Amino acid sequence: MNQRVAFAKMNGIGNKIIVADMRARVDHITPNAAVALAADPETHFDQIMAVHSPGPVGKDARIEIFNSDGSMSDACGNGTRCVVQWLNEQTGTSDFSFEVEDQPLTARLLPNGHISVNMGAPRFSWDQIPLSEEFADTSGIELEVGPLGDPILHTPSVVNVGNPHAVFWASEDVNSYALDKFGPMLEHHPLFPERVNISIAQQVGDNEMTMRTWERGAGLTLACGSAACAVAVCASRLGKTGRQVRLNLPGGVLDIDWRDDNFIIMSGAAEHEFDGMLDPLTGAWERLP
Repeated sequence: MNQRVAFAKMNGIGNKIIVADMRARVDHITPNAAVALAADPETHFDQIMAVHSPGPVGKDARIEIFNSDGSMSDACGNGTRCVVQWLNEQTGTSDFSFEVEDQPLTARLLPNGHISVNMGAPRFSWDQIPLSEEFADTSGIELEVGPLGDPILHTPSVVNVGNPHAVFWASEDVNSYALDKFGPMLEHHPLFPERVNISIAQQVGDNEMTMRTWERGAGLTLACGSAACAVAVCASRLGKTGRQVRLNLPGGVLDIDWRDDNFIIMSGAAEHEFDGMLDPLTGAWERLP
């Protein structure tokens, strides 16, 4: 089966997303197709959200997530918002229940047009992130960026919010750090057996942070929803902020609410750019009028 499928090119506050309609199909988007689509300037993406028919957990759809290097991701909050926008345009439905990596995920279109996603509960234990060695306190681990004894960044907080994340706390403008240089090295650091997303965050208000992220499998990104959640919960855990935090990302703003029941609610916008058809085997595609 290699007939083309419909897709939508979208973005979640600048996080480049392809939503591919794989419902009622038994095949999957291949890593080769993902890499080919990422290499084309018109379809370059951070994540593909492949929407399949519902499985046993989510009533609306099962979602497979691909990074631009063809690897799989366990979570993408910005991509989930795009899926909600895409499905709402088709059905008018506002509340959704999905399955991602055999786990339930719920999302809702809000009256203001933004979309909220329940990103689940954060995991702080070293073996749940996971790390390759034990740390009793993951609110700040031994890891440095820069010259030995004179690091420019150090002691990141680590957490799993669907994906592994490390958050460095900056005293200067986050744009002043060469994240494109050290991000790739840290993504593949031996301490992180499943690789890791690297974020730099700076506090700019009582409950407001500015951040940038090197996303595993995708590189520098204008936005990463799970990274925003990671920054918010780690900041709150350290007492830098309360449990409701506004995150300023290069692509826009996300609001994070780490609720008392331990679930993280992320809210933000999504935008539909254009539609097309693609071959899930090869990545060949055409734009629709």
